[in-house]
Amino acid sequence: MKKIYTSSELLTAVKQNQSSTLELQNSMTFDSSIILPEGMQLIGTSEATIFLSFTHSDGFALTGNNTLSNLIIQTVPTNRAIFIQSIQKDLGEITLNRLTVTGQIQLITRENTLKAKIIAENVDIVASDSRKFSEQPHKYGANVYQGALTIYNYNSHPDSKIEANLEDISVGRAGAPVIGSGIFIAGFNEEGGSVLVNRLTTKAVYTNGMIPQGQPNLITGAIFILTGAKAKQIVSQENIVTYGTNDMVLDVWGVVIDWLVKAPILSYGPNGIGFVNFGIVHNFKAKDKIETFGLGARGFNQYDGTIENATFHSIMTHGNGSIGIQISRAIGKITVENSVETYGTLGETLVKGVLVDLAADGINIQEGGRIKQLHVDNNIVTNGDTVSSYHIDGDMVETFTIDGEIVANGKDSTPMIVENNGYSPTKDI
Repeated sequence: MKKIYTSSELLTAVKQNQSSTLELQNSMTFDSSIILPEGMQLIGTSEATIFLSFTHSDGFALTGNNTLSNLIIQTVPTNRAIFIQSIQKDLGEITLNRLTVTGQIQLITRENTLKAKIIAENVDIVASDSRKFSEQPHKYGANVYQGALTIYNYNSHPDSKIEANLEDISVGRAGAPVIGSGIFIAGFNEEGGSVLVNRLTTKAVYTNGMIPQGQPNLITGAIFILTGAKAKQIVSQENIVTYGTNDMVLDVWGVVIDWLVKAPILSYGPNGIGFVNFGIVHNFKAKDKIETFGLGARGFNQYDGTIENATFHSIMTHGNGSIGIQISRAIGKITVENSVETYGTLGETLVKGVLVDLAADGINIQEGGRIKQLHVDNNIVTNGDTVSSYHIDGDMVETFTIDGEIVANGKDSTPMIVENNGYSPTKDI
């Protein structure tokens, strides 16, 4: 291990690859990016706070088997604080540990790279603006902005794979969100370029996509598991909050085995859905509320794929077109441990890249939607005019039970509608 005291010493040590481990003793400022040689570890001393500033450029470029630990790294928020600059076949392990970062962490593998393992622990991204980066997945009529933490396998080869273990990741601040998505994990597509997340745990995540209102084909997600990505386990320990237009709080296009959310899921922007699933989710549990505020800001949507077992603490929406639960595919079991309640009437909302008018129903089963088992512990309540609290316009709900009441408080609103030959066997209503 070599101790480094000045910026010139660091640049020389990196250029000459003097040691596999460099321990930084002082804070430093640089005017250009630093490419770390393969296998080099950069560690801040435990005796001081090590602050590394990049005044005009991106920060650290990683080439494989690199470690960054116990550092504060700051660049301009629109730049990359940490990124991959390598196309070698095997990148080995990239380890990020005890970092506070301003700027994007962009871990993208590209052509020729078949293997990489990413380990991140106690990483806090204070500020980032990831909107300018052109690698944006497109599906369901929309492009997705990259995130403050982006893990993206951009190699289409079917044998290309990133494996990741991510612990205690935090993004943004309350009232000061990052711009773009928050945690963005994506493979190339369903056939090639995969990402396997063994475990992801998050602290607080705050995002704002800064998407213009009325723009239908751009979206973001505070936590977004995209096509080609599979997460075995996600544990969200603190608030997850979005503030902008078309900002999904939780979004899945890929596969999630188990997702536990321990804190509120909150959205404050138009079309900001609390949880939307286009992929395959096996088990999802929200131990605290989903609450949305804004035009077309729905609670939970199942538009494609399926979910086997979902448990919600409660769902509440505030806004015209803001449906509580909307289903348009066949799914398994949904349990709401408290109530579903909406405050709104007919309004414009985003559906698969198109703005359409929807009523702020409590629970809405669209054509093609089917629920094997639905249970609500308390009530389904709507408070707007010309809406329905429980509306089946699809296939069927095989088993529906509710311990409370179905209530429609608004003018010309209806507690229950079953139409288009939909069938809803019910009991205990």
